[in-house]
This record gives sequence, structure tokens and C-alpha cells, in this order.
Amino acid sequence: MSGKLAIVFPGQGCQFVGMSADLCAAYPQALELFQRADEALGFPLSGVCVEGPDEVLNDTANTQPAIYVASMALWALVEPALNGAASSAAFAAGHSLGEFSALTAAGAISFEDGVRLVRRRGEAMRDAGEASPGGMAAIIGLDDDAVRAVVEEASAEGNGDGVWAANYNSPGQVIIAGAQAALERAMVLAKERGAKRALPLQVSVACHTPLMAAAGEQLSAALHAATWSAPWAPVVANAVAEPLAEPQALQAALMRQLTSPVRWVESVQRMAQEGVTTILEIGPKSVLAGLIKRIDPTLTVHAVTDLASLQALDLSAL
Repeated sequence: MSGKLAIVFPGQGCQFVGMSADLCAAYPQALELFQRADEALGFPLSGVCVEGPDEVLNDTANTQPAIYVASMALWALVEPALNGAASSAAFAAGHSLGEFSALTAAGAISFEDGVRLVRRRGEAMRDAGEASPGGMAAIIGLDDDAVRAVVEEASAEGNGDGVWAANYNSPGQVIIAGAQAALERAMVLAKERGAKRALPLQVSVACHTPLMAAAGEQLSAALHAATWSAPWAPVVANAVAEPLAEPQALQAALMRQLTSPVRWVESVQRMAQEGVTTILEIGPKSVLAGLIKRIDPTLTVHAVTDLASLQALDLSAL
């Protein structure tokens, strides 16, 4: 590999009942991580991951730690297999929730602090969503400026309810979020302006918008309760699309991420500008690989999602 390596982790949406069961059956160290998570949280998260049911796993207060632990179980197996290549990675990054996985993989926070953080984040976001109900939708086939114009118009037409761009995922794919009435107005406008699709997501929380402001106090307390270290690789933060290595800056970026968009396109572009040519995605489903290839087709992306893909990983390509 002539260029630099980056390691990335997906966020919500990649969960499914039964995830990590194959890893835990094959590798005691994966099972041990789930046991440590159960102990840190005080309830059997491992059972929720393996047995569900869906409605329990899909409660964001469970989804977030479940994806985090599943990602960390994979990372615990990938890192030693890389035989030193991991510590020479130029950057780590994660999409939304995945930023916490990136921070743990890069050594900024411990596994236990990370799982407690994402559990508290999920609880705080769920509470904020109950206080200020909303939803999310995917707008496919409009450029960023067109989507911004749509959400501004949809917000202006309402009675104080708003909708915002929440995730800039790839060229032509923007996730919007906000109050339900404003969201529906924006979806109609997007179709009128030429969007190929405007799809509501199965989410009852308007993530990455001002409607999540109420979650800030709980998340801030949890961030300050954790022990922080300088990561061994800079983490490219969603909220600013910049590599950060100072703990205070990383915490501030996580706080900002609650209420501002995930700038994934810019984050990938920044890593490429810094010389990254290969990206390794670690998580229970491959979500980011397709987005990354649409952002920059010159990047090589590998995904490790389960036992089979772990065993098939070509280490020489990294």
C-alpha cells in the first residue's frame, strides 16, 4: 500500500438481531467484550444483540451500545491481525455513533467508558425525542444546495416547527430531520424539485438537529465523567470534518454533533486530501463503503462485518 490507511466505523442502522453471534462463538475475546459491556451497563446487552427482539434492539438507548460493542468486538479481532498496521493508520473516523467507536479504537477512551457514554447518549436522545418528537427522511438525487433550500422553505412555511439537513452522506444523498409536519412538507418539496426519492426513515428522533439540544446536559456530564487520553491517530470529527487529537476538542465536537449535521462527505474528502488511499470499515453491516466509493471512487475500501469477512480480509492490501 503506497498511500495512508484510515479506519472507520458505522452508526445507527447497521444493527440486526443475531449480530456478533458468530464472532462470540468462535472467539472468546469477542464474547469477553460483551460480558464486560453487560457488567458496565448492569443489564444483559449481549442478550439483546443475539436474541432481540427487534423492538428492544431498535430502542436507540439499546441500539447505540449494541452497535458500539459489536464494532469493538470486530476491532479486537482485526487489530492484532493487522500486526502493527493499525497503529500506523493515519486517521480514525465514525459516522455519528460510530465516532465513539473510532475514539475507543484510537485509544482516546476506554471500552467501558465508551459503552457507558453511548448508552447515556442513547437515553438522552430518546428523552429529547419524546419531549420534541420528530423524524428523519432520505433525500436522493438532489445536490446539497437544493436540499438546503428545501428545508429552509419547509421550515418557513410552518408554525415554528423546523426541519434541517442532518447527514451529508454522499453526493446526491442527504438525510433531513425535524418536526413531523415540517419533514413531510420538505419531502413533498424535494419531489417537486426533482428528487428521485424522498423516503421516511424508521426513526422517531430528529438526530443531529436543534431538537436534540435537550440531550446536551446528560451527554456533557457523561463526557466529563470519562477518562480521556490523546488518541494514537487523529479522529476526523463529524461536526467539523477536521482531524482532532486533543481531548477537549474531541469532547466539544461530540457535543456539537448532537445538534449539527454529520459532514461525512467532507470528512472522507479531508482524509483523501491528507493522503489516505485505503479505508477499512469495521461494523456489523457495511454501510459506509458504498458511501465512500460514491464520494471518491479512487479510494480502496475493505469492510469487516462478521466472521466470514474477518477471515477473508487480505492483510497485504492494507
